[in-house]
Formats: sequence, structure tokens, C-alpha cells
Amino acid sequence: MAADADNTLFMDVPFGRVVIAMRPDLAPNTCAQIKALVRRGFYDGVVFHRVIDGFMAQTGDPTGTGMGGSGRKLKAEFSSAKHVRGTVSMARASDPDSADSQFFIMFAPNPGLDGQYTIWGEVTSGMEFIDKIKKGDSARNGSVVNPDKIIKMQVEADAEKAGGKAK
Repeated sequence: MAADADNTLFMDVPFGRVVIAMRPDLAPNTCAQIKALVRRGFYDGVVFHRVIDGFMAQTGDPTGTGMGGSGRKLKAEFSSAKHVRGTVSMARASDPDSADSQFFIMFAPNPGLDGQYTIWGEVTSGMEFIDKIKKGDSARNGSVVNPDKIIKMQVEADAEKAGGKAK
């Protein structure tokens, strides 16, 4: 069991289980919204619609277009944390307060994103499964044809209550 099962997410992708440690110390409102969305099954079956090799994998849009969300925008919660391999951060439009449900996982460090996007978690295991996610076409801004999906996302504490850790 993780140190804080209420702030640990299980994200099952086609290749295995990814464990994300949430960082409410950095982004309490963002973590609360992500957790609420996970608990209502919002991310189950959602595609990785934008995946750029060597950069990041983006998901969280129920429409799969990059334009959708939950309908609840978040105020930015920028921090001094760095965008390194395994960082989980909110996607947004040009408005810093436009993040909603879309997030991305970093394949590699990108200091140019630091202080510009809300970091809310880090992959603590299963990054090798993120590495296997189907990559998009760089000529089309990473747009993925026939993309991989999140099979299921759950809060670790909920998974334990439901009968232990599946897998």
C-alpha cells in the first residue's frame, strides 16, 4: 500500500498499471477535482489523444479531440516543481486558468513548461507502460490515429475497499 492511499491513483492502460502519487501539497484544488472525476469514472475509456515521442502523453478529454473536458475550469496552481520524466501536469489553453480534466505525463524533462502548468502528481511505478502508448504524428501536433485508452482509473483507497488491489 502507498504511503497515502487516498492520494494515490491507479491508472490501468493496455500495457499494465500506472501508479500516480498525487501532490495536494502543490495543487490541492486540482487534486480534489481529478480525484472527484476519477471517482465518478470520468477517465475510464478515455483516449490518449495527443502523444509526442520524447515529450509527453496527453489524455483526459472525453471527446478525444483535445477540445473537451468536464466543464469545470480550474484556477492555475503553479509551483516551483519541475517537469521531469513521470511528472503529471494539467493541460490548458492559453488562459492559465483554463485547465479542466485534461492532463499529460512527461516522457522526458522539459524546463520550458516549469511554472507555466499545474503539476499535480508523479508516476511512481509503471512509467514503462506509458512509454508503450501509441505515439502521434509530429506533423499533426501529436494527434493519434486509433489511440490507446485508459482502461480504468481509481483511487487506491477505493480499490482497497472494493476488495483489494486488482493486479
